[in-house]
Amino acid sequence: MNLEKVVFGFFVLLAATLNVGFFIGDIGDPELHNSYELYAAVVVNLIATVLKFGDRTQIGAVHLATSLVADLQLISAALVWGYASYVADVLTREATASVVSLSGGALLANIVSVVLLVVETVSFHRR
Repeated sequence: MNLEKVVFGFFVLLAATLNVGFFIGDIGDPELHNSYELYAAVVVNLIATVLKFGDRTQIGAVHLATSLVADLQLISAALVWGYASYVADVLTREATASVVSLSGGALLANIVSVVLLVVETVSFHRR
């Protein structure tokens, strides 16, 4: 068993599951979307991105691209949440909907990354 692949797969799947956990719920209800879960999704996605550096294959490049998209979406969501909560001092339904929508885009990128991981694993041939 390759420990590097285990750690890589762990963080890819954890990033996706944290994102799903934040995304699920009424799109405009801030009480159903935990800010700590959003920030955990951001951190785990950034860790997954770092782990994707160094893979020089074509599928590795696509893995990195999906991770960068998820990072961009989640960081944007965190910035909107932070602005609405601390600068505007009110987290409205509209702001919550924007945050959840951005995390939905990241979720799509994470799903693509998980599919790529499964395809890569299934197509692996032992020598």
